[in-house]
Amino acid sequence: MSPTSHFVATLTVILEDVEPQVRRKLIVPLNLRMDRLHRVLQVAFGWTDSHLYEFRYQEIEWGVPDHDFGSDIRDASKATLLRVLEETNARAITYLYDFGDGWEHTIRINHISEPEAGALYPQLILAEGRTPPEDVGGPPGYEHFLEAINDPSHDDHAEMREWYLAEGFDPRQVDQEAIQAGLKRYARQWKPKAKAK
Repeated sequence: MSPTSHFVATLTVILEDVEPQVRRKLIVPLNLRMDRLHRVLQVAFGWTDSHLYEFRYQEIEWGVPDHDFGSDIRDASKATLLRVLEETNARAITYLYDFGDGWEHTIRINHISEPEAGALYPQLILAEGRTPPEDVGGPPGYEHFLEAINDPSHDDHAEMREWYLAEGFDPRQVDQEAIQAGLKRYARQWKPKAKAK
């Protein structure tokens, strides 16, 4: 086992191709499995985990293998963030959620450090920008959604309000308390077991 396996990684994750910017800064255990990193990102961005996902670095992919299609994708449940970073020397990897809408996130590894004594991880440090609604049609659909929902004279205004069931949508408003609560649940659930003496 690597001597750094108990360390934590500070990550900045940006949802690409959307305005205003949607960004999260997180601290996660370095030995976190990639399928669990997926779950952390779902909570941090407020996605509903209703679609497929993959992590990618150059030509290497991690996700849910589909043996029926002979996919080369590696099993995310059998890889940790530490192993991915050791194998690739990457300073940034891509996280793709929903292959139809194509929500691409860039995960930058800011630094790796010792965990704070007694602290539980994952943790949210910063949340900026509201995540687009699911199934809105990717970045172009989100741009159209924002135009329509915020302009009562727009041809699609009533339809978008009815579809989203919203009086309004503030792309800068983030529910940090909900994110913190979701991450705290995972932190408690994934807390390393105390070693027997």
